[in-house]
Amino acid sequence: MKEQSVGQAGAIGIFDSGYGGLTILSEIRALLPAYDYIYLGDNARAPYGNRSYDSVYAFTLEAVEWFFAQGCQLVILACNTASAKALRSIQQINLPTLGSGKRVLGVIRPTAESLTGLSASNHIAILGTEGTIQSHSYEMEIEKLHPQLTVTGEACPMWVPLVENREYDKPGADYFVKQHISHLFERDPLIDTIILGCTHYPLLMNKIRQYLPDNVKVIAQGKYVAASLKDYLQRHPEIAQQCTRQGTVQYYTTETPEKFNLQASLFLNEQIDARKTTLEKKL
Repeated sequence: MKEQSVGQAGAIGIFDSGYGGLTILSEIRALLPAYDYIYLGDNARAPYGNRSYDSVYAFTLEAVEWFFAQGCQLVILACNTASAKALRSIQQINLPTLGSGKRVLGVIRPTAESLTGLSASNHIAILGTEGTIQSHSYEMEIEKLHPQLTVTGEACPMWVPLVENREYDKPGADYFVKQHISHLFERDPLIDTIILGCTHYPLLMNKIRQYLPDNVKVIAQGKYVAASLKDYLQRHPEIAQQCTRQGTVQYYTTETPEKFNLQASLFLNEQIDARKTTLEKKL
């Protein structure tokens, strides 16, 4: 990347195509407040959910390269679509040439790991974007860790726009939430555990619970991803030692900072001052 370093060298990078990853960042900061963080939202090209594998891979790789140019040694893809469509390729193909010691992690495996003992019926569901559901990444990870579980995926393409247009708690959201919950249980009435496989969806939690049976658990990813990161840093002190600890966080967007700051207030309990940056490829 040609762009000079603009962030805190040694910060942990948190990436999302838009704003939802801020829910992951919030939980990570709550559990690991001492570390420095840089958040990047590729808002100019969001959403990623309905984009092709090649596009998501290319965009995510550009973001990873951007973080490495800022001095980040560890990047978290706080985006289910990027984790589903790009993480494995970046880890296997690109990391060996991008510099030794650098790491890129996703949100799907930590979420799958959290399922131990949660389902009494062994029937669970994944709610996510079209890209995440069509990738079957959750099914593959869950099959490795919990082969006894039956997994049903449901794509909810309207849910992200509901959140980003601030309609998530209004009556107009009910139709779209009820539609997908009803369809899910028509396909498998034995489901007793639901994973919110998109970082925007926690904002719809009240609406989702309204249309669920009382016995159904709903799993938001943030706390599990944060706990997984803490465990990872403990198991890999060589990575933790490269991460700086001044308790700072910086925000970047490929869109206008003013819009990002306003939308971020949906996900964060603080005012922020984002900066604009660009990634390698243009729109």
